[in-house]
Amino acid sequence: MTRGVVDDGARQHCADLGAFVVASPSSFHAAAEIARRAVGAGFTLLREPEAWSLTPGGRYVVVRDGSAVVFRLPDDAGPTTPFTIIGTHTDSPGFKLKPRPTTGGHGFWQAGVEVYGGPLLNSWLDRELELAGRLVLLDGSEHLVRTGPLLRLPQLAIHLDRAVNDGLALDKQRHTQPVWGLGEVADADLLAALAPTGVDPAAIGGYDVVVADTQEPRAFGAGEALFASGRLDNLLSTHAALTALLTVTSPVVEPPPVVEPVETTPPPVVEPSPLVEQPSVVEPVETTIAVVAAFDHEEIGSESRSGAAGPLLKDVLTRIGAALGATAEDRARAFASSFHVSSDVGHGVHPNYPERHDPANQPRVGDGPILKINANQRYATDAYGAARWAAACAAAGVPFQEFVSNNAIPCGSTIGPITATRLGIRTVDVGVPILSMHSARELTAVVDPWYLSRAMAAVLAG
Repeated sequence: MTRGVVDDGARQHCADLGAFVVASPSSFHAAAEIARRAVGAGFTLLREPEAWSLTPGGRYVVVRDGSAVVFRLPDDAGPTTPFTIIGTHTDSPGFKLKPRPTTGGHGFWQAGVEVYGGPLLNSWLDRELELAGRLVLLDGSEHLVRTGPLLRLPQLAIHLDRAVNDGLALDKQRHTQPVWGLGEVADADLLAALAPTGVDPAAIGGYDVVVADTQEPRAFGAGEALFASGRLDNLLSTHAALTALLTVTSPVVEPPPVVEPVETTPPPVVEPSPLVEQPSVVEPVETTIAVVAAFDHEEIGSESRSGAAGPLLKDVLTRIGAALGATAEDRARAFASSFHVSSDVGHGVHPNYPERHDPANQPRVGDGPILKINANQRYATDAYGAARWAAACAAAGVPFQEFVSNNAIPCGSTIGPITATRLGIRTVDVGVPILSMHSARELTAVVDPWYLSRAMAAVLAG
């Protein structure tokens, strides 16, 4: 593909990525959307408290809070069949609603929020924002909710801060409480604005609600080769992995009605596009159990019951092994032959700050996915993993690039080292180069998510 020229496959994939982002303002919505698409492609929804009846050739999806695991058993699956896993995450940096969230003053209603992860705070200013997540009622029922445009973090005018362009400093407590209405605080009730029709706000026993940008994803620029969206970190990888698994499993079909109940609130900002029409179904050439594991809480360390450092993936893999009659010895053999691709977005070289990158390794947006390497194992890539990723990209006809940090700038990390440490499965860290990482609205190339998904499909197909 000529640089800057986007083919129809990449455009369709990015349009569907945009629909996936719109449907996923919170990790809970993302997990529900994964399940909706998987069930629409013929997968069976499993519930953890129930007994699982798994059979070779079966296709399944499990949801735990804001995480989801999707897997396909080959027809000849047995006790020592290895796993091929793609790991991603569903959460994004931003803000989360505090207890006693209705605040305000000086004639404004405001929302009490807490910083979640490491967002670029200034990028959230002067945007129409929404609240999204789950409510759990006193009777134990769960409701997915989203408000549509409701809040805004208004920036202070330059006339009241003449030095603002010399350096903007936001206090995380005083300057990040969004406004959402006019009036006296005593007359406001933010939970009432969140509660679904017919639900008494007094019946809300708990909630996990985040703030999300409402601006629609879109392609733009010369030849519409660029793509801007909120939550590309890391819904981009999650969508690519799910698309790849559906590609190697069965033809992609139109999704059915939602699996989880999403309460009626203002509609998404764009109409969801149809799922990507793949050029063909990729037939697996090696016996392997294909798994996509999309975890919550990566942005805050992954240490939760549904995070990569928690037991979710091990629980699912253990139950799969048990269904196939695996002993502890069989499971150890299966893990020893398994392979894990940890996929998260990475840093493309910024044209205004090229000195922030390693002089010899400067991955460019639009030139394909990146292989992440770090001497201190902040990324889990080793020589064997790198070779397997290179072979998959070659098989898929996809270019790839290496990323390594500038020695003077600390390196971030991913779920890759966590999964490799917990399960002992060989892991490679990859991703797509983007700009504006951890901004409310991030930037990538239209072709790169498509490249990533095709390479993932090659990995899953063996």
